[in-house]
Amino acid sequence: MNLKRTFFLLVSSFTVVALFFGGYARWNAANPDKTCAGCHEIRNQVAEWHGSGHRNVRCTECHGTALGNGIHSLKEKAGMIFTHLGAGKNPEEIRMTEKQVLDLSERCVKCHQSEFAKWQSGGHSANYANIFLNGSHNQKEPPYPGCFRCHGMFYEGNLGTLLQKSTTTPVEYSFKESEAAALPTIPCLSCHGIHTANEVRGMATRLDDPKEIAYARPVRNTPLAWYVRADKRHIRADQLMKLAMYDQGKTVKVADDPATRLCTQCHSPNFKHQAGSEDDRTPTGVHEGLSCMACHSPHSNDAHNSCVNCHPAISNCKLNVTKMNTSYADKNSPNNIHSVSCGSCHKDGRRKAG
Repeated sequence: MNLKRTFFLLVSSFTVVALFFGGYARWNAANPDKTCAGCHEIRNQVAEWHGSGHRNVRCTECHGTALGNGIHSLKEKAGMIFTHLGAGKNPEEIRMTEKQVLDLSERCVKCHQSEFAKWQSGGHSANYANIFLNGSHNQKEPPYPGCFRCHGMFYEGNLGTLLQKSTTTPVEYSFKESEAAALPTIPCLSCHGIHTANEVRGMATRLDDPKEIAYARPVRNTPLAWYVRADKRHIRADQLMKLAMYDQGKTVKVADDPATRLCTQCHSPNFKHQAGSEDDRTPTGVHEGLSCMACHSPHSNDAHNSCVNCHPAISNCKLNVTKMNTSYADKNSPNNIHSVSCGSCHKDGRRKAG
């Protein structure tokens, strides 16, 4: 009798486990319109996903599954159910936490290894310690709430929950939670809307047909998007406002491409829109009108290989511009590469003959 009972319990347990994992696998493989979107307030996000360049990538590839990250994922999903059913709260939209955003960014590496490596090598991979514990910068301008507009867009707290001041002079800062120090302040979603409407990027089907060659194909929507912390949503870069810029009262020609519009959201001027003020990098002088991407490589922001694209072919001086006295060759040079002009070297404003 005991043997039969043991056998029955084993078979029952196996059946329950099989049904659970079978149902779990079927749920993950099902159309999200019939699962997630049908139960949660993410219908808008799913609709956007259907029109994005990632529409052939399953939700779980980016967002993980209920068991994808072990007990942490299970606890997270259980918390969502409790929020909706147990606590009786029904938010209009579900937003990812900073932890979820950073987890998603790590999954981006699976398909975007080159872009991720370049991002790591550039300044946009700065972590919270690089930004908020920069002693020399903090003496000039102490941390203030506006810092989160560009550094820590997805941070869920405020300066009071992130930092604590010392009693020393000058004032120093430390993190209330030490693990925050190594977290990136500008993850992928800061500049990319994963659900941004776009065409699927595909390979050319015929290399002998000019219309099929990559550079001859129709231009896609920009994959760039600005995450607005205050509104907790993305705005596609080509829909951002173009800034009017001035240099000593004179209107400056500004590139109108989406990348430049995005860059100026953080690298922005003062209230007078004076080029070169605050953290602005709008080109003036000989580089006026150039796009940020004309010189800076995407993700790494490196500009060291860009000069050869234009020089010496269109250099007025016919000299090696990388050796000139500018901030390109020496960061301490008085001639900033973004504002250098002929008059920076030639006081009469032009190159002398001979």
